[in-house]
Amino acid sequence: MLDIKPMAGALGAEIYGLDLGQELSSDDFLRIRKLLNEYQVIFFREQSVSPANMKALALSFGPVQTHPAYETVVGFPEITILESTPEKPTKIEAWHTDMTFTNHPPMATMLKSDIIPDKGGDTLWSSMTAAYDGLSFQMQNFLEGLNAVHDFSWGFKESLAEPGGRERLAEAVAANPPVRHPVIRTHPETGKKAIFVNELFTTHIEGLRRDESDALLGFLFKHVTTAEFTCRFQWRPDSLAIWDNRCTQHKPINDYFPAHRRMERITIDGDKLISPRSTWDVFDDSGNVVGILTSLAWSPKFQTNLAFATIETGANVVGNTLSVKTDKGDSKEAQVRNRFWETPGKS
Repeated sequence: MLDIKPMAGALGAEIYGLDLGQELSSDDFLRIRKLLNEYQVIFFREQSVSPANMKALALSFGPVQTHPAYETVVGFPEITILESTPEKPTKIEAWHTDMTFTNHPPMATMLKSDIIPDKGGDTLWSSMTAAYDGLSFQMQNFLEGLNAVHDFSWGFKESLAEPGGRERLAEAVAANPPVRHPVIRTHPETGKKAIFVNELFTTHIEGLRRDESDALLGFLFKHVTTAEFTCRFQWRPDSLAIWDNRCTQHKPINDYFPAHRRMERITIDGDKLISPRSTWDVFDDSGNVVGILTSLAWSPKFQTNLAFATIETGANVVGNTLSVKTDKGDSKEAQVRNRFWETPGKS
């Protein structure tokens, strides 16, 4: 029997009664995913989790990603080491969502504590669905039509400015040119809308003058940190957090220098973001518009893309073949299966 202790009004829960160091059943994996969808960030205490355990849990969500800028655990290139020492203190200070500089930002992140300072070093999380709900209708409506640019080089500008930094990260910079994402995204599993810009990686909003973009992003960066949207976790050795990158931001509190802090992290591959105002319309076989495409996600189970959609209430689409027409004018045939349908190949 699981013991679930919610941490705050907007997000966060500590979960007891599950040993992540043991082999987990498919029911366990489904239970964890359901809890993540409900609480957005979940925490486990006193977990003796090996790198192999951590990777297996991550793979239950989907394919795992690597990171171009961090050292990794020996034998596990997917598990990055986040370490702060007196000689090399951490540089990440800003609120952010992980790796939004990629076309497929992670759907989730797992972080395990290894070495924890005697005091300090907590982490804050904020719910981007609560932040979206906290906006006026007029602002929500305005933001849903906008796209923003996210840039690896902007997020790692301090590292690039170090002696030898540009040479050390040259491959990462070349492999990660700026990308665009909608300012508001739709969560593919819950259907909730979330703010998807962050202070660390978002450089500007397309279609606005620079002063307009800076003002709007400044407002959003402040808005998403509203205390009522947040929760705070105090790390202890062998704690593990899992958070949903599709609808949260987080911020490390770097108040422990010169103490040593070492964490291990793994990220799970995410979906292709599509705006709530996507021009990817869904048509039935009679040519009627019955919904819009909200996101694409790679399914390790089906070895194909799963496309998530908002379908009109009462539309007779289950089991019918639909045509997904994109903003580029091309079409894809798809088969509806409940709330999702499959399309061949990974985008």
